[in-house]
Amino acid sequence: MSAEESPVATSPANTVKPKPESMESTPSAQSKAPNAKPGNTKTPATSAPEGGKLSAAELKKRAKEEKAARRAAAVQNKAGAESATPAAAVAGQKGEAAKGGKAQPKKGAEVRNLPVRGGPAKSAPVEQVPKVEDKTVDLFRHLYKPRTASIAGAGKDVHPAILALGLQMSNYTICGSCARLVATLQAFKRVVESYKTPVGASLTRHFIPHVLSPQIEYLASCRPLSVSMGNAIRWLKLEISKIDPDLSEADAKESVCDAIDVFMRERVTFADKVIADTTAEKIRDGDVILTYAKSSLVQRALAKAHEMGKKFRVIVVDSRPLHEGKHLASALVSLGIEVKYCLIQGLSHNIQDVTKVLLGAHAMMTNGRLYSRIGTALVAMEASEADKPVIVLCETIKFSDRVALDSIVHNEIAPANELVIAGGPLENWMDVKKLQLCNPMYDVTPAEYIQMIVTESGNIPTTSVPVLHRLGNEAQ
Repeated sequence: MSAEESPVATSPANTVKPKPESMESTPSAQSKAPNAKPGNTKTPATSAPEGGKLSAAELKKRAKEEKAARRAAAVQNKAGAESATPAAAVAGQKGEAAKGGKAQPKKGAEVRNLPVRGGPAKSAPVEQVPKVEDKTVDLFRHLYKPRTASIAGAGKDVHPAILALGLQMSNYTICGSCARLVATLQAFKRVVESYKTPVGASLTRHFIPHVLSPQIEYLASCRPLSVSMGNAIRWLKLEISKIDPDLSEADAKESVCDAIDVFMRERVTFADKVIADTTAEKIRDGDVILTYAKSSLVQRALAKAHEMGKKFRVIVVDSRPLHEGKHLASALVSLGIEVKYCLIQGLSHNIQDVTKVLLGAHAMMTNGRLYSRIGTALVAMEASEADKPVIVLCETIKFSDRVALDSIVHNEIAPANELVIAGGPLENWMDVKKLQLCNPMYDVTPAEYIQMIVTESGNIPTTSVPVLHRLGNEAQ
C-alpha cells in the first residue's frame, strides 16, 4: 500500500509540514489567509521562534489587523479625495500604468478633467449694455418735466387753436408772461365760440370738466403755466360757474366771450398803459436807465418817455440762452433811443453810470419777493451794492399768494441742450461722465433790493403786495 493511501496520511493528528517560508510572506499569501475559516485551517502547532512559522491564532490576529488597516485607509482616502491635487492624481495614474494596469480612479474620489489643447473654445461672454448716466441734477429733480414739442399724442378734445398755442409757447415764439396770458385767453375764447352743449347738459356744468380742463392740461404739458395764466384760469372758471344754467347756449357763450374781452382790457391793456405812463413820468433828462432781458412793460415805458421828448440813455443787460435783450435793444434803436448792449458779465462795470434800474416781473410773491427771469436777482443785488434805485413794473394780475424763499422749491427747468452752443466745448456733454447741466428759467430777488413797485393801482412798497392781491381777488 502506498503512502498516499496510508491511514496515517489522513489522520487529523498528523500535521502536514508546509514549505519553508520566510516570516514576510507574499501579498497573495497574506490576502488568502484571512479568507480561510478558523475551523478548517490546519496549521502546525509549533511556535514561530522554532521554525519561523505563524500559528493559526497569529495568522488570524494578523488578518484582523490588516483588515482594520484597509478600512482605515479607505476612510482616509475618501475624506482626502477632495483635497488631492491634480498632479498627485496624474502621478498615481502613471504609477499604475507602469505596473501594467489601467489607472482607475478610487471609489468616491472626485475626477477632474485636465484641459486639452485644441479643444472646443469657450463661448464668448455676452456684452452688457452700459447703463445710461442720469443727467438730472438732484437738487432740482422735482422740477424736471418733459415738454410736449409736437401735436403727436394730443387728446382728441384739444382744440386746434390750443394745439397751435402750445407749440408756440414750447419753442418761445410766445415767451413773455403777459403775452402768454393774452394768447391763452384769446384761444379760450375760440374754444367757447366753437363749443356745442350736449343734449341734456348745460354749459355751466359740462364746459369746465369736459372741455376746458383738457385744454389746460395740454398747455401745461407744453410749458408750465405762468402765475398770471393761473390767476386768469381761476377767474374764468368762476365766471362760467356764475352763469345761469337756464340761460340759452348762445347767450351763455356770448356772456363768457364778453367777460374775457373785459378782463383782457382792464387787467392787461389798460393796466399796461397806466404803468407805462407812470414810469415815463419818473424818467428825467440825462438819465441812464439799466434794464435786464426783455419786458414788454419796460419797453413801453421807455418808448413813452422818448415820445414825451425826454433825453436819456439805455443799457440793456442780457444773458444766455434766450438773449431776449437783443429784441429789446433792436426795438429801442429803431425808435431813435441811444442803447448800449452788454452781457451780464459786464454788469459790474456798466452799472457805475446808471441812475435808475427798471425791471420786469414774472410774478410778485406775497412776501414781497420778485420772481423773474434768471439773472434778475444778480442785477438787483449789484444795483443795491452801487446804491442805485430798483423799480419793478408789474400788473396786479401777476401777484401771487405764494411765499418764495428761494428758486429751488418752485421754478421751471428748461431743456439743458439750450445752453449748448453748436461746435462749442459742451457739444458732446451727454457723453462726459459726471457732467450735468441745469437750465432754470427764473430766480427770486429779495424784497430789500426793491425800492418801488409800479402797478395800475399806484406805486407801492413790497410790503403792500399781499394787501393789493387780496383786494383784487375781492373785486372779482
